[in-house]
Amino acid sequence: MEMTHDKEASSSSSPNNDHEDIRLDLSIAPPSRRQSSRSSDQDDEILNDIIIVAPFEWATTQHATIHSRDYLLSKGINKITGEVQCKKCEHRCNLEFDFQTKFMEIGAYIWAHKVSMCERAPERWRNPKLQICPNCNQPNSLKPIIPSDKTLINWLFLLLGEMLGCCTLEQLKYFCYKNNIHRTGAKDRLLYLTYLALCKQLDPTGPFNR
Repeated sequence: MEMTHDKEASSSSSPNNDHEDIRLDLSIAPPSRRQSSRSSDQDDEILNDIIIVAPFEWATTQHATIHSRDYLLSKGINKITGEVQCKKCEHRCNLEFDFQTKFMEIGAYIWAHKVSMCERAPERWRNPKLQICPNCNQPNSLKPIIPSDKTLINWLFLLLGEMLGCCTLEQLKYFCYKNNIHRTGAKDRLLYLTYLALCKQLDPTGPFNR
């Protein structure tokens, strides 16, 4: 409304300014034109992607994103916990991983085997070796409890336990989508990309580029 008023005022006082005003008007595309290629559902999705409630102290307010190693250490976060359940007796308990130790192990493994992986998750990632149940002593039985609400997935816990292979293909696609990773392909490829992306979130300067 103010632009139209100014235009009328300038027209009455100086007719030679008409062409300049027209150029200014044309430089601004109408809102309907600029937004025509995006549906309202897509707009809502983008707004929802801006911020979420951090589900863990090591997670950020962005979907499927964890804090860097430097941030975690600066906050004194050295232990990462998550909930697991025995596949045999269904006993539930928490597991705890030492952050520094486990991340160094995974980083060293990637450094040594990245080339030979050929962008495919190795057997140890595809079929994670699970821990023994403290209740029934069943080996390879403590499976991580992964919530159906994808915003609540404990990504760092799954990474440190090398249990990302317990995720479904849809859960891996969700992670890749939220991190702008091309998400077509077999599960072993998406699993590999998820490992690298999480490690890169922790250490952007590490050997975790594709």
